[in-house]
Amino acid sequence: MYLRRVSGVGLGLARGVTASHQCRAASSHRVPVEHEHLFTEEHAAMRESIRRIIESDINPHVDEWEKNGRFPAKEVFGKLGKAGFLGAHKRGYGVSDLDYTYAIAVAEEIGSIRCGGVPMAIGVQTDMATPALARHGSEKLREEFLYPAVRGDVVACIGVSEPGAGSDVASIKTTARVDGGDLVINGSKMWITNGGQADWMCLLARTEADRPSHRAMSLICLPMESKGVKVNRLIDKMGMRCSDTAEIFFDDVRVPVSNVIGDRGEGFTYQMQQFQEERMIAVALALNPMEFLIDETAEYCRERQVFGGPLLGNQTVQFKLAELETEVEALRSLLYRAAALYSSGHDVTKLASMAKLKGGRLAHELSSSTLQYWGGMGFTNEVIVSRFYRDFRLMSIGGGADEVMLGIISKLMGIVPSRKKPLSG
Repeated sequence: MYLRRVSGVGLGLARGVTASHQCRAASSHRVPVEHEHLFTEEHAAMRESIRRIIESDINPHVDEWEKNGRFPAKEVFGKLGKAGFLGAHKRGYGVSDLDYTYAIAVAEEIGSIRCGGVPMAIGVQTDMATPALARHGSEKLREEFLYPAVRGDVVACIGVSEPGAGSDVASIKTTARVDGGDLVINGSKMWITNGGQADWMCLLARTEADRPSHRAMSLICLPMESKGVKVNRLIDKMGMRCSDTAEIFFDDVRVPVSNVIGDRGEGFTYQMQQFQEERMIAVALALNPMEFLIDETAEYCRERQVFGGPLLGNQTVQFKLAELETEVEALRSLLYRAAALYSSGHDVTKLASMAKLKGGRLAHELSSSTLQYWGGMGFTNEVIVSRFYRDFRLMSIGGGADEVMLGIISKLMGIVPSRKKPLSG
C-alpha cells in the first residue's frame, strides 16, 4: 500500500527520489507556469533557485518544526533574504527593479514548503508588514526597518487584529497618543504571526481622536524591544503549528512620532492597500499545496486496493479529482489576471477579494475531499494531507473572512442598497 508519511518515509523517498521531484513528475500533465504569458525565463530561473533552497534547507526540517511548534524564523529568513527572495516586489523603492509578478512567482514556489506555517510567516514579512513602508515610508524608516527585513536580517510582524477587532479593522481600540515628540501606545493585538520572534511590528493604532475611523489611524514602525511591549502568550492553534502566533500588550510604549509611516491619520487607507497584496499572496501560496494534495491523493488511490481493485478505478474518485484540478486552474487564472493588472498600476481590490474568497473556499473543499479518500489514514498525523487540512482552514478566516470578502465584492459591484434613515413620526 502506498503511504507517504509526513516525515518523508515512503515509496518515493525509499527509492532516493525527493518529494519535490516526485511531485513534479506526477504533475507533468500540467502546463508549466513558466510558459504562461505572465512569466519569463527570469521568473523560471528565480523559481528554480527558490526550489533548491526549499529542498535543501527547509523541507527536511519541517516535521521537526511542526512538532516543536516553532521554526527558526531568523535563520530561514536570513537564507531567503541573502538570496534576494524577500523583496522581489519592492520595485521603485530602492530595493528591487522587478515588478509584482515576481512576488507571485516567489510565493508560488514558497508554497512548495510542506506546511502552511512557514509560508504564512514569510508572507507576513514580504506582503503584510512591509508594503506600506516601501510605498509611503520615509527614507529613514526604510533604512531602519524595510531594508533589514528585505535582507532577512530581522523578522517583522503586522499588528492589526485585536481581541475585539479582526476583519472589522475600523473597530480597533489600540491608541497612540502624541506626547511631545513621541507617540505613547496603549492597547493589545491578537493573532500576531511571527509575534514571538519579531524584531519590529507594523502597528495600526488610533492617533487622531477627533476623526472618523478611516481617518483616525496611523501605521507605526514599532521596535518589539521597546519598553512596555509584552508578548503575553503564544497561542496554541489547530493548524499552522510551526508558526508562532502571539497576543501582545502595549503599556505606555514610547516611539518617536517620526516612526509613523506616511501621513498621520492615513493608516487605515494604507492598510486597505496592503490587504490587496496580502490577499493575492495568500492565494499564490496555496496553489502549489493544492496541486500537491491532488497528486498525492491520486497516487495513494492508485495503490490503495478496495473491493478487488484500485480505489482510483472508481469514476467518482476520478471525476472529483478532475473537478478539483479544474477549480485550481480557474483560481490560478483569476490570480494571474489580478497580478497583471496590479503590476500595471491598477486597483485590484475587487479581483483580489474574489481570489481570496475563491481560494479560501477551494482550499477547504479540496483538503476535505482529498482527505476523505485517505480513509482512516487521513485522520492521523502520519500523512501530509491531514496537515494541510488543518492549515488550510485558516484561509477563509485570516486576512479578511469570506463574509468580509463578499461584502467588499458586493459593494464594488454597486448592489448594496444605501442606508436611508427611517422617517420620523
